[in-house]
Amino acid sequence: MKLLEGKVAVITGAARGIGKSVAVRFAKEGCAIAFTDLAIDENARATEAEIATFGVKVKGYASNAAHFEETHTVVNEIVNDFGRVDILVNNAGITRDGLMMRMSEQQWDLVININLKSAFNFIHALTPVMMKQKTGSIINMSSVVGVHGNAGQANYSASKAGMIGLAKSVARELGSRGIRANAIAPGFIATEMTHQLSEEVKAEWAKQIPLRRAGTPDDVADVALFLASDLSSYITGQVIQVDGGMNT
Repeated sequence: MKLLEGKVAVITGAARGIGKSVAVRFAKEGCAIAFTDLAIDENARATEAEIATFGVKVKGYASNAAHFEETHTVVNEIVNDFGRVDILVNNAGITRDGLMMRMSEQQWDLVININLKSAFNFIHALTPVMMKQKTGSIINMSSVVGVHGNAGQANYSASKAGMIGLAKSVARELGSRGIRANAIAPGFIATEMTHQLSEEVKAEWAKQIPLRRAGTPDDVADVALFLASDLSSYITGQVIQVDGGMNT
């Protein structure tokens, strides 16, 4: 039997990058996939088509995860379409880097709302569903900079640190209802975002990593699969760093 056979996952920001890799990995293990993105565009349709090849139900939903009422509306649609939700992966996120003294209020608010408030919105909307089921796994996508901070990323670091605190608090609050909550803190992962960096910058990053390479979205997806499945049934309130040893 596949690890996620018969389960339903909601994954935010999953049209590309780490979110897409998580969705594909889950689908390979028999999980039905409901994913959200700001728009269901060509990328999102391609993701739908790829996931469908694994013989599972899949549907993409256009949703601004940072908007409270919109999130509740789309969650109601998902529950009506899929009947249940067993797994929530809060993956939606952006960066708007800049030094603190030059960072605008807009840069701060945008990153906090999309990266952190979106997770609150989806957890808030799905908690009644998971409580009724008496089971659920919530996975917040944090970052190593949420663990140790990073110059020029005060907004991003704060949002990702918040994802850790949110997961730990939810784990304590909902554990008695059979709901687990954990966080993943990826390090330097090769995505569309990092591909924009120069080879020199990427080489400098690699020097800081004991395994001497960038991670891949699949490296993160494998850990998400573990946390989503019953293999981690006694694990909650934890942060797993997927960083090649960078933050040891």
